Amino acid sequence: MSDEKLDRDYPDRPFVGVGAVVWKDDRFLLVKRGKPPRLGEWSLPGGAQHVGETVVETAHREVMEETGLEIEVSGLLDVVDSIRRDDGGRVSFHFTLVDVFAEWRAGEPVAGDDAADAKWFSLDDLDALGLWDETERVIRLAAEMRDATASAMP
Repeated sequence: MSDEKLDRDYPDRPFVGVGAVVWKDDRFLLVKRGKPPRLGEWSLPGGAQHVGETVVETAHREVMEETGLEIEVSGLLDVVDSIRRDDGGRVSFHFTLVDVFAEWRAGEPVAGDDAADAKWFSLDDLDALGLWDETERVIRLAAEMRDATASAMP
């Protein structure tokens, strides 16, 4: 998101965010969040979609800003709602997250923008990472898609 500030607290509408499950061989990319929400947690690279920007353009921009990597987006994985309510039941945070499947094309991961770190992980690492349930689910879904695509090739 770099130079754009969003008022995410008690919004009057959902915000759209785009996340990318980026694969390099049998490893996927995660960033350690350097800012709220989920400060200090590992997450998919991504962020808020800008007006006039497609989901694919957002994925490219966010992955480049947060990790310095070039990617190729090849499909939609899922749409996830991240909604938080306060003690009174009012919505205090609402993002609709569009997660895409992507492949690494160039570069080495280097934390940038609002990421504190960026690294490749394997599926064997998932249980120890303590990811948000939806993030882990989407990564496993991406792995299934990757495996299905690979087995369908001649």
